[in-house]
Amino acid sequence: MELDLAAAELKSVLNRLRRAQGQISGVIRMLEEGRDCEEVVMQLAAASRALDRAGFAIIASGLQQCLTDIESGSRRGGEDPERMRARLEKLFLSLA
Repeated sequence: MELDLAAAELKSVLNRLRRAQGQISGVIRMLEEGRDCEEVVMQLAAASRALDRAGFAIIASGLQQCLTDIESGSRRGGEDPERMRARLEKLFLSLA
């Protein structure tokens, strides 16, 4: 299943991933510097939330595309709608 993100959605997802990348770099630096545990955990939690939000945005776009395909009667690659639903459910649960 190919993901086709609109320009605004793509920009938002990329910004979230870049933010998470910076936060993870910050966590690494904080650990190397021996910073306070609470500060490290808070920064790690922020990175985790940023990754989760990016993942959910990608899955939401995928769901929207699949629903549009199903409603229009087209199937990407001839995939059965039930199989497509099962794959999307598995992806969604991987983030839960």
